[in-house]
Amino acid sequence: MIRTIFFLFSLLAAGALSAQPITDSLAMRHARAVWDEFRELLALSNDAHFPDDIEKNVQWCETAFPRRGFSTRRLSTGGIPLLLAERKSPRKNAPTVLAYLQLDGQPVDPAHWQQESPWKATLKKQVEGQGWVEIPWQELHGQPDPDWRIFARSTSDAKGPVMIFLAAMDALIASGGQLPYHLKVIMDFEEELGSPRMAQAVETHRKDLAADAFVIFDGPPHISNEPTLSFGARGIAEISISVFGPALPQHSGHYGNYCPNPALRLAQLLAGMKDEQGRVSIPGFYDGIAIDENAKAEMARVPDNEAYIRAQLGIAQPDQVAGSYQEALQYPSLNIRGMASGWIGDEVRTIIPSVATAELDVRLVMESDPERLIGLVRKYVEDQGYLVLDRKPTQQERLKHDKICRLDSSVSYKAFRTELDSPTGQWLSRALVRAHGKAPIKIRTAGGSIPISPFVTTLGVPAVAVPTVNPDNNQHSPNENIRVGNFIEGIKTILAVLTEPLR
Repeated sequence: MIRTIFFLFSLLAAGALSAQPITDSLAMRHARAVWDEFRELLALSNDAHFPDDIEKNVQWCETAFPRRGFSTRRLSTGGIPLLLAERKSPRKNAPTVLAYLQLDGQPVDPAHWQQESPWKATLKKQVEGQGWVEIPWQELHGQPDPDWRIFARSTSDAKGPVMIFLAAMDALIASGGQLPYHLKVIMDFEEELGSPRMAQAVETHRKDLAADAFVIFDGPPHISNEPTLSFGARGIAEISISVFGPALPQHSGHYGNYCPNPALRLAQLLAGMKDEQGRVSIPGFYDGIAIDENAKAEMARVPDNEAYIRAQLGIAQPDQVAGSYQEALQYPSLNIRGMASGWIGDEVRTIIPSVATAELDVRLVMESDPERLIGLVRKYVEDQGYLVLDRKPTQQERLKHDKICRLDSSVSYKAFRTELDSPTGQWLSRALVRAHGKAPIKIRTAGGSIPISPFVTTLGVPAVAVPTVNPDNNQHSPNENIRVGNFIEGIKTILAVLTEPLR
């Protein structure tokens, strides 16, 4: 009898909280309580190239999550582990939600950061004529301006969402509420490396990760910074192309006009991959992509101000891959993300370089097979007369073939997409309406890539992203930041998700 009364009370507590508005003051109160804990987390270096540093982040989570009533355990991957945190609902037959959080970050070059250290979180406000000016951290414990920002590596990508989630859990616990579903949280510490072991890990631990819905707490919202749900994300593959010239760099005076320059040849090779409108001109690259009228109508409802977007980017005209920004995201992309050959600047020298290298990324959509796209790029290179190798050429190959390149490729993960009117989408829409008093913007496919497809395909669970951080956060770049107002609004968002019944 006592157990039954407790069970009914728990249901009432969860229902009461889900029926109440989630106020700014509630979110502010719990933001104040975690500012210093957030600063502690941001102080931990989290470049996944250094497993010893990542271990400190794992241990931090193994302390922070149990303080909020979670049990934690590591899931083996053959390398850096995943961390699974679980907290049960008092409803034994409740559905299960799996949430994704990321904790590793991009490498940093401290020389390009406008503060003492990228690992020392710094509070700043914008001052006309001076830019971002540091102010005392203690100001956060008063009545902070929502436009102040916290600068440090991974403030937005993606330790910010982790701390927002924990603050929302604090608010749930302090209010006496209960989760209306069983909650599992999977933490990824290699996302910036492409989560190379994720697919196999999900297969190995599929029983541990089984769920009825999958929510991703990662990424920025629509550029308007309005509440947003993202129903898909592009996958990513990588291609490296190295064009070879002379066996050693040669004097440009002695051998200019005689020895072919690999940098020029690489530039010509890359230039032929796209037309002047920015469309990939490799035959078959866009095959299989069809956008029906319903999908176009969904995208037309996204309130993009493309003049504003171009102004933010500092460009006069976009590439003409599609008729709008949202439609452009529905196609695979081919991007040159870096090039190297010879020397420049103070180290410049008059030489013909021996090799020129370009690193490319291919953003994938649901309809695109990454291996097919990589094969199309390889065939294009071969059609330009190149001997394509997976290693450096031998001396005999150099003397026999005029054009030689090395091509390496890998596939990190595929794209995913969930229908906008799916039960998961309806559940999260209800939560965001309750948190913010208006319907969220719904993005069919976000431009970035996250390692979600292994969960969707292996577990058969629909996935939707709930982004919270400011769109202009400088993620992956120097001076990454999170807007204080986004942090506080994010607590409201995630608290609403934590208290909204799944069904």
